Amino acid sequence: MPRYRLTVEYNGGPYKGFQAQVDLPTVQGEIERAVQGFCGETIRIHAAGRTDTGVHAAGQVIHLDLTRDWPARVVMNAINAHLFPAPVAVLSAQAVDEGFHARFSAQGRRYLYRILNRVGPPALERGLVWHVKTPLDAEAMDRAAQLLIGLHDFSTFRDAACQARSPLKTLDEANVERQGEELRVSFAARSFLHRQVRSMVGSLAEVGRGAWTAADLAAALAAADRKACGPVAPARGLCLASVIY
Repeated sequence: MPRYRLTVEYNGGPYKGFQAQVDLPTVQGEIERAVQGFCGETIRIHAAGRTDTGVHAAGQVIHLDLTRDWPARVVMNAINAHLFPAPVAVLSAQAVDEGFHARFSAQGRRYLYRILNRVGPPALERGLVWHVKTPLDAEAMDRAAQLLIGLHDFSTFRDAACQARSPLKTLDEANVERQGEELRVSFAARSFLHRQVRSMVGSLAEVGRGAWTAADLAAALAAADRKACGPVAPARGLCLASVIY
């Protein structure tokens, strides 16, 4: 069967996460309905990652198998036509061999977390950023973030419902950069634990507020205990930026 790789972006606000759930709106369900509307096939798509409720994506990757060998551009345009006006869009499509798997072929994932750091709340960016009124020290956050890089037991930043076999993960990159009123917190790794990014961002924000020091963050990581985690950052600021193959 012909296999297609699609790059997808979406606003996760209206959805109960990516993964299909009975009687609940999900990104996967939206795309699968669009495919059915396009070619009449009831299929199951596969994604590089299952984003949580309210989490966005700029570079999610999925693959799907169809019975007919369609041109990739036709697949992209037809699915987009059936997705409209949902806040989900296919950005690119290409035919791939059957050995490609959106999840298992991935070599890494990049996440971006956006914090609007000003007194006034967002209007144009509402639902896409975490609004923090208290001034945040981006440089202090960035210095502390470097302590998270490498192979660690990330139990402190792992959700209690995480189903991963091991809390050991290698974080390849961690950066905090201020761009005007916005702080952009980015992470790269082969894979992440459930809610790991939001947990790390929430703890880094404590450093930015001056409530924690970098040493406090290091101690929280070393504790390997969920109770040592700071407040978890809300889903609305998180975006799956890209998947690396």
